Amino acid sequence: MNATTAHDPMQNTGLKNRWSQLVIGIICMAMIANLQYGWTLFVNPMSQKFGWTRAAIQVAFSIFVLCETWLTPIEGWLMDKFGPRPVILVGGVLAGLSWIMNSYATSLGFLYFSAIIGGIGAGSVYGTCVGNALKWFPDKRGLAAGLTAAGFGAGAALTVIPIARMVHAGGYDQAFFTFGVIQGLVVLVVSLFLIRPPTTAAVATAKGAVNPLTRRNFSPGEMLKTPVFWWLYLCMALVAEGGLMAAAEVAPIAKDYGVGSVPMNFLWWTLPLLTMTLSIDNLVNGLTRPLTGWISDHIGRENTMLLVFVVEGLAIWGLMAFGHEPGAFLIFAPLIFLGYGEIFSLFPAVSGDTFGPKFAATNNAFLYTAKGTASLLIPLANLLKHSAGSWVPVLWIAGALPIVAAILIKSVVSPMRRHMLESLNAEAESGTPMHKAAQTA
Repeated sequence: MNATTAHDPMQNTGLKNRWSQLVIGIICMAMIANLQYGWTLFVNPMSQKFGWTRAAIQVAFSIFVLCETWLTPIEGWLMDKFGPRPVILVGGVLAGLSWIMNSYATSLGFLYFSAIIGGIGAGSVYGTCVGNALKWFPDKRGLAAGLTAAGFGAGAALTVIPIARMVHAGGYDQAFFTFGVIQGLVVLVVSLFLIRPPTTAAVATAKGAVNPLTRRNFSPGEMLKTPVFWWLYLCMALVAEGGLMAAAEVAPIAKDYGVGSVPMNFLWWTLPLLTMTLSIDNLVNGLTRPLTGWISDHIGRENTMLLVFVVEGLAIWGLMAFGHEPGAFLIFAPLIFLGYGEIFSLFPAVSGDTFGPKFAATNNAFLYTAKGTASLLIPLANLLKHSAGSWVPVLWIAGALPIVAAILIKSVVSPMRRHMLESLNAEAESGTPMHKAAQTA
């Protein structure tokens, strides 16, 4: 793949170097990770203190994810127009404020309102950081999006142990307040060093390339008219459902299976199984994003998706069948995140490949809303479990969804996307109109 970057005399100096910008984005992502991946630690303590049902508490999680994802097209547009700094700065303040509000929440209504604030904040940071990476690295989209998303996936691993200990020793409200302040301040400070990326343009690869690129920059409206976008959207929603279920329900599942408090030894540490599982989950969730992004740069986006989607589905079924054993729980729960985490590197990369870099932040934000769509089923998982009396039907359905996505991505999306890009690029070379091929592919 060839790529060219418009000359910018500042981009290779100091913090204006694109790798420095990437590191800043990773730090910001790590600071908002706990809003999603640390949430499960607070579910049982809130339920015990106020008598709220798990399903009612998990409504807050769904609200958070919906606001985090469904508003990102607006936040992506703001990033495309004004640059990353103001969007991430405001997002960091809102994310920190949300956890501070959670520490004072004594009603479900206030908890839900805080989830709205946190979702807007986290979405502003997440969508902008990924969009920024796609624009700075048109030549390494998979790796750059993966490293950025790794901050979100692995960031919680750095703090899950101290948060769990603070919840146990000082109460969940103290943990909410303390880490809300820390996370919000860090994002606010480091966001001041972000700059708008230079204008970039990727040169389309030849026919038959591993990751074919478009020669056209699709506006969001044009992208939404293409069937390729909606098939990608469906596949991302299917895969996200399994991962979100694991992120939100792993603590309740561990408790119901009777393994959550089992002591586990690793080197010189002895930790409850749940705490150790969450740490490994977040590390794997972070590692898979740059790893699969890098792999997809070499063997193709769809081939990589096929592999990891199947891994996620089989891991969910493995948790269903063998999760009552502590060792099996410690294996299958992280494997779920190995498959789930990659959607946050591969789907942004394939979006940039297909629809161009100019509107990358906004276009990827529309695709990212698939995560919000998937979150709608999280409270239903608790209701289904309560109705059935076990997690078996929940995990059976959750495991089937990514496997269906794997079949669709290889049999439908891959040939459709390649045909669309070949048609567009051929028409670009001949100078004929390109919009019809995009809408009918």
